[in-house]
Amino acid sequence: MSQLRATKPGLLVCVAICVFIFLYLRNTTPEEPEKEPTYPAVVECGFYPDELCSALFEGKEVAPQIAKFCKNPHGSEILAHLHRPGNCSRISQELHFITRPLSAEEGTFPLAYIITIHKELAMFVQLLRAIYVPQNVYCIHADEEAPKKYKTAVQSLVNCFENIFISSTREKMAHTGFRRLQADINCMKDLVHSKFQWNYVINLCGQDFPIKTNREIIHYIRSKWNDKNITPGVIQPPNIKSKTSQSHPEFTPEEDIYVPPNVRFKDEPPHNLTIYFGSAYYVLTRKFVEFVLTDTRAKDMLRWSKDIHGPERHYWVTLNRLKDAPGSTPNTGWEGNVRAIKWKNKEGTVHDGCKGHYVQDACVYGPGDLPWIIQSPSLFANQFDSTEPLVVSCLERWHRLKVLGQAEVPVEPHWHFKRESHFHMKLNR
Repeated sequence: MSQLRATKPGLLVCVAICVFIFLYLRNTTPEEPEKEPTYPAVVECGFYPDELCSALFEGKEVAPQIAKFCKNPHGSEILAHLHRPGNCSRISQELHFITRPLSAEEGTFPLAYIITIHKELAMFVQLLRAIYVPQNVYCIHADEEAPKKYKTAVQSLVNCFENIFISSTREKMAHTGFRRLQADINCMKDLVHSKFQWNYVINLCGQDFPIKTNREIIHYIRSKWNDKNITPGVIQPPNIKSKTSQSHPEFTPEEDIYVPPNVRFKDEPPHNLTIYFGSAYYVLTRKFVEFVLTDTRAKDMLRWSKDIHGPERHYWVTLNRLKDAPGSTPNTGWEGNVRAIKWKNKEGTVHDGCKGHYVQDACVYGPGDLPWIIQSPSLFANQFDSTEPLVVSCLERWHRLKVLGQAEVPVEPHWHFKRESHFHMKLNR
């Protein structure tokens, strides 16, 4: 973490400012309405100081009020670039996209990504530039019901990169359920017919962020899962099996019409398949993807999945347990470090509690979760959102330093994020 530390004088200034703000807040009397402080070095800083990020990564206590004083400048900067007319070369440079393969090994092992998004444009760009390298290929599924300005901005960014494209078929409300599953399959169809070669496909959503670099992801795949699919999961537990033995057509797949619950028992799974339960996230070989798109069992399983609960958590893991499926892993369980997620029911055993807040029993990470995230063996972490912008801003700076530190080619100046501190900011005033 030493790369993130500023000079000792800069750190002392930052600590002094933090203590001053904390004392101010503590001594505010109830009779006087609190006014938002106007300390220029904090409110107008225009960045999240590296000293603050360094302290968070090291697990040091930082006054929780600090984050709200510094607005989310990175989000504003990103949106300004996307909506400002200009050439693609300038957008690529000013948004700090990496423009060359960083090693020979990475250049010869391209990956494909499927990213489903429906909100928080700036966070999507932060995710995309963290995983972007020119030899990979990226299919973006922007929800059909997303605002027009959102989709236009995504398209304007995508148009600047030959190896990034929008899914040719888009679903509505595709962030969960059957439509999420269908969105992935739509992108898979585009990817297998694209001119780009790729070895594995990884699916993400807009609330994910990488913990490992592109090089580390390749090493993980090659060392532990060479020519194998990663779909963590197990045979359905009894409490889950009841959900797939009944029809749950809350929304019909064809149209957005709510159907009152009229639970009925479903037919048995097609082809006498044993249904598994697992993660909606995967790392799949190209041959397995081609199998999913052409095999009769896979097609019948997709049709059968239309009205079950959480089909995206059953479909991939079930097909990957077929012994004759390419790259199948029929004897695995929850192995495969694809996602780091703090589930509420795992508090006290798998993790030390959510430092942000829980949404549907999954932690939306807060600044205090950063040490746990970067120590995880997983490839990606979930979930992040704009209510905790400091987390993603610090994490992407840490991730970029690690990426550039592993580079075997000369590093271009625009690949670096600007390094700032309170101390440097005061000198520049």
